[in-house]
Amino acid sequence: MDWDKLRVFHAVAEVNSLTNAGISLGLSQSAVSRQISSLEKGLSIKLFNRHARGLILTNEGEILYQTTRHIFSLLHTVQTKISDTKHAVKGTLKIATTTAVGTVWLPPRLNAFFDAHPDINAQFILTDGEVDFTMREADLAIRFGKSKNPPPGMVHQHLFNVNLKTYGAKSYFEKFGIPKTVNELSNHKLLVYGGGAAVPTDHVNMLLHLGAKMHEVREPFIQLPSAFGLLECVRSGMGIALLADYIARDYEDLIPLFPDISHPVSEMIMAYPKELIATKRIEAFLDFIRKEAAKLK
Repeated sequence: MDWDKLRVFHAVAEVNSLTNAGISLGLSQSAVSRQISSLEKGLSIKLFNRHARGLILTNEGEILYQTTRHIFSLLHTVQTKISDTKHAVKGTLKIATTTAVGTVWLPPRLNAFFDAHPDINAQFILTDGEVDFTMREADLAIRFGKSKNPPPGMVHQHLFNVNLKTYGAKSYFEKFGIPKTVNELSNHKLLVYGGGAAVPTDHVNMLLHLGAKMHEVREPFIQLPSAFGLLECVRSGMGIALLADYIARDYEDLIPLFPDISHPVSEMIMAYPKELIATKRIEAFLDFIRKEAAKLK
């Protein structure tokens, strides 16, 4: 197969558009169309179905696309290795992490890292789901638990345990009082995960049941699909919620409740392709994040 035609095909398959692919490649729409037609003729198959909203890959086109994705992933890896010299710590870090980690826990800690490594810059992808390392959507990820179906060559390292605890703000307790027992939660405003949120562990909404009467499920005051949203609501005095202690411990206005009650625990891990371990910018960030995580123990 002709490399130029495969490159054009991959660009079109990525955006499902001849026009947008042409813009990214610096080619006219007609030139892109000719390359695709020539490739289809050479393979004696149809790669795309034309649709009013764009192009849709055929079954054969999807097979070829999976192959080109793998090829371009390998090329990206080679480019990364070439650009990293033995002694230089520089380049762009692509870091995928949960919304809570990326907006609350990491930012106040990053200045020290970038002060020590001024030639590194970063791009953050905030997601509570997984990223495609084969397409280099990220260099590394900080997330809950190991991937269910990790691609070969992935490294998973434990960072720290995430202990969920019951918290409320001083301002809330000044208005409504502090519940002395879990039974008293029925008289308070409870904030919980909801709206299809990806949750860090089971029993994340245990406050709706904890200490309640048999078969009773308390009505939540607010449901939010975001740990960061819950944190901000609790801090503003809107109610009581389960919050991750690695985040809540940074705020003096939050008061933990029920220290003797067993709360949910999950694991925060760091994941990255094994082939990137030798790149200096990755090595530097891994060392930094391990030291920060150690402070939580």
